[in-house]
Amino acid sequence: MSFQNKTVLITGGTRGIGKAIGLRLAKEGANIVIAAKSVEENAKLGGTIFTAAAEMEAAGGKALAVQCDIRFEDQIQNVIDKTIEKFGGIDILINNASAISLTTTEQTEPKRFDLMHDINVRGTFFVTKACIPHLKKAANPHILTLSPPVNLDPKWFEKHVAYTLTKYNMSMMTIGWARELKKDRIAANSLWPRTTIDTAAVRNLLGGQMLANMSRTVDILADAAYYILRQPSGECSGNLFIDEQVLAKEGITDLEKYSVVPGAQLYTDLFV
Repeated sequence: MSFQNKTVLITGGTRGIGKAIGLRLAKEGANIVIAAKSVEENAKLGGTIFTAAAEMEAAGGKALAVQCDIRFEDQIQNVIDKTIEKFGGIDILINNASAISLTTTEQTEPKRFDLMHDINVRGTFFVTKACIPHLKKAANPHILTLSPPVNLDPKWFEKHVAYTLTKYNMSMMTIGWARELKKDRIAANSLWPRTTIDTAAVRNLLGGQMLANMSRTVDILADAAYYILRQPSGECSGNLFIDEQVLAKEGITDLEKYSVVPGAQLYTDLFV
């Protein structure tokens, strides 16, 4: 499938994985909508919706930057309205925006619990709801959510129950949407990395530079997303994909180029 002039809406696409997916599809001529909160540069995180949009256009696509906090339905609708006004439709939704707090139950403050559920679960749900009427009109509509396989091993719950709940909710929505939207040929899949990915979250929240050096670059998820999204939507749905598996199916098994430090021991991501 060609991505030329296809419109891709990405939540939280100013940096990291979301931006990398956008750049990968922009290189194929896609229209990229960056729906995120950042309009001023954050020294720790870097990037704004405007700098991300400029990079999309430099990569070969067209871009639209719209400030949006997906906790608020009116802001979601504003993104939809501006997207339709500029590009005329929505072909692909990337549910990338997510909040993380790896805290035990006793350490989890109500505001952190609420933030993760409001963004990861509620926000993802209502962005998707708002996109569905437009996805129904697309030739090869896809919903791709950045969430993991549902692994009920207690080790994925004991240290961060609240966060695990939200990410598994995102994956369960994928399973539900795949069945609910099958009649409309709208594919719904999730994607998750086998290893940690070198992002601002890894550097600032998880393990700093040491963990970043044991990680892969965002490019592996961008490439995996590209291969998923070019599949016929009526035939590829309801999967909780791992990046390595997607690439292996395409005959790509040498993944050394994705390592931050070539030859380094890689750190396995959460939930895998």
